[in-house]
Amino acid sequence: MPEALAAPQTRTLSLQGALNLALDELLAEDPKVLVLGEDVGTLGGVFRVTNGLAAAHGAQRVFDTPLAESGILGMSIGLAMAGFRPVPEVQFDGFAYPAMNQIVTQLGRMHYRSRGTLPMPVTLRVPSFGGIRAPEHHGESLEAVFAHVPGLKVVSPADPQQGYSLLKAAVRLNDPVMFMEPKSRYWQKGEVVTEADAAATAANGTAHVGGASPSAQKATGARIAREGRHLTLVAWGAMVARCLQVAELAAEDGIDVEVVDLRWLKPIDTETLAASVAKTRRAVVVHEAPLTAGLGAEVAQLITERCFGTLKAPVERVTGFDVPYPSGDLEDEYIPNIDRILFGIQRVLEYKRG
Repeated sequence: MPEALAAPQTRTLSLQGALNLALDELLAEDPKVLVLGEDVGTLGGVFRVTNGLAAAHGAQRVFDTPLAESGILGMSIGLAMAGFRPVPEVQFDGFAYPAMNQIVTQLGRMHYRSRGTLPMPVTLRVPSFGGIRAPEHHGESLEAVFAHVPGLKVVSPADPQQGYSLLKAAVRLNDPVMFMEPKSRYWQKGEVVTEADAAATAANGTAHVGGASPSAQKATGARIAREGRHLTLVAWGAMVARCLQVAELAAEDGIDVEVVDLRWLKPIDTETLAASVAKTRRAVVVHEAPLTAGLGAEVAQLITERCFGTLKAPVERVTGFDVPYPSGDLEDEYIPNIDRILFGIQRVLEYKRG
């Protein structure tokens, strides 16, 4: 391979490992970054995302808190007001409910309430969604709840590279970010180009085959996870991998599916979304959360507003059901599976205007 086309150095990491590496680098580069939450210190968190960070950076930078989510968020808000850049964790998505008062009335509003004098650089890490057969309150999908709160940004990575790049981007923002990590993907491995790897590649005068390396690209907006021409699948978090599986199966029948990884759920990258659907003229939105008032409704309306004149069929949604998240032995029926997504694609492709 010619030197000018040499790929940057990569490393194989799980999503858990990529998030851990991002936090390690953030702590090293900025003394104002703090990591806090239940068992994030000595234990390294329930999913070991913070493993080894307390030993590397000290108990004043990475520390355990009482079992009180409202206290964790209240403390983080106070730390942000004092000039720090806290990265709190709640152990599971459903445990964010006790902190909703702090999230909605303080975290989301403080910058506005202070007329811009008090930024809120708080990134709340929330292990999210289902797929691990956990008990009640351990498989929630809160993206629509968070996205409805003015002042909050919402992001969800789909793979190790996105986890690394998006977490670093989120923590560096001066805005509060709800960082929703798909817990069913924590141990899925993939190639990761770190910022140091990308910088070394650039310094050597080489470039990634096909353009800039993933970490060199801006970690903003949506991304095209797979290009296609017949239909657009829109997803985020764990559903991106499932949609990529569906796309491969659809290709066996000659259906060329484009997969859009939304990544930032607020603000939504309407330009990338609309450009994809304008090309394919059909769209299916997939998410784990219940159907009614889910974020898929917002995505579908944005597509309709921007692409009404070119759509060949109404936007389809394949989602969870309008019931509380079930016990582990029923979650395979609840979470959108390959057959349900393929059926959604079929309905859109076969739609005939009356």
